[in-house]
Amino acid sequence: MPERQRIYFDHNATTPLRDEARTAMIAAMDVAGNPSSVHAEGRAAKGLVEKSRMAVAEAVGASNADVIFVSGATEAAALALAGRGLHASALEHEAVLAWVDPVLPVVNGVVQVSDPAHTALQLANSETGIVQALPKGLAVSDITQGFGKLPFAYGWSGVEMVFLSAHKFGGPKGIGALIVPQGHEIAAQIKGGGQEMGRRSGTENVLAIAGFGAACAAAQQDLANGVWDRVAELRNILEKAIGAAEKSTIFVGKDFARLPNTSCMISAGWKGETQVMAMDLAGFAVSAGSACSSGKVKASKVLQALGYDDDAAGSALRVSLGPQNTEEEVLRFVDAWTAKRTKVRGATAAA
Repeated sequence: MPERQRIYFDHNATTPLRDEARTAMIAAMDVAGNPSSVHAEGRAAKGLVEKSRMAVAEAVGASNADVIFVSGATEAAALALAGRGLHASALEHEAVLAWVDPVLPVVNGVVQVSDPAHTALQLANSETGIVQALPKGLAVSDITQGFGKLPFAYGWSGVEMVFLSAHKFGGPKGIGALIVPQGHEIAAQIKGGGQEMGRRSGTENVLAIAGFGAACAAAQQDLANGVWDRVAELRNILEKAIGAAEKSTIFVGKDFARLPNTSCMISAGWKGETQVMAMDLAGFAVSAGSACSSGKVKASKVLQALGYDDDAAGSALRVSLGPQNTEEEVLRFVDAWTAKRTKVRGATAAA
């Protein structure tokens, strides 16, 4: 019998490349010029970069001049946060925590912000999917997980700076953007040729930027067409079926606003890393938390900040769905997960 195709349920870590992004990148391969060159070939490359800048700006709800292309959200976080001494909560991604003071309390899943102008606050959490309300006057927001899945408009948000990464919504890896008001003072971390309005030097990655712009436009079209409403239905089917089979399972953030694709499941006494390996062998790609922390055998700091003890925080599995997934795939996962859970419980009882 032919081997069953693997099923990908780890879209919060990274997403498959969209056809639109692939097509744009293949076309960009034929553009040989350096965007900083003034001849026709250079102008053609520059035109691709600026076309994508316009697409990103339109999708985010910003002006073209607000968009700075960088290598991804990690670099954008450094550019936005270094030396500013902002406050944040322990829910933030490691790329943000490297530059902030994580002193803000979390009460019932909500980060308590008292001074928005000196605060960094994520739009949505990659591990749990919990969405935060961004207060007006907020200094910085990581919108990486929320962009394309949730309505967001930079111009209306009242946030000073936001950043995102293309590979979270079908673009290529290694490209992202910091959105910062034109004329706003920001210290360049990478200096040299003065590209990106002097804020991020280095020859622009034209191929990746082309894919980024195409992915942004496609992601916004998906949102407008209700694609993520269907994904939310799949997530709800998964949680209902798992909950019926294993009533002790905790679904983190179920009573809060969440990303439509994310389910963080706690099955106490069954280590998250062990669950990931079991599901991998069964043909499913899932994770035990953020891709940047998976593989490290320790409890999730995010879940600890939400009030879960070490056992619960170390027994979490994240399933993050995408538009390509189907109800059949979800139900196959439920069958595989519950069967393995039953075996683990039996082995534990026998021991």
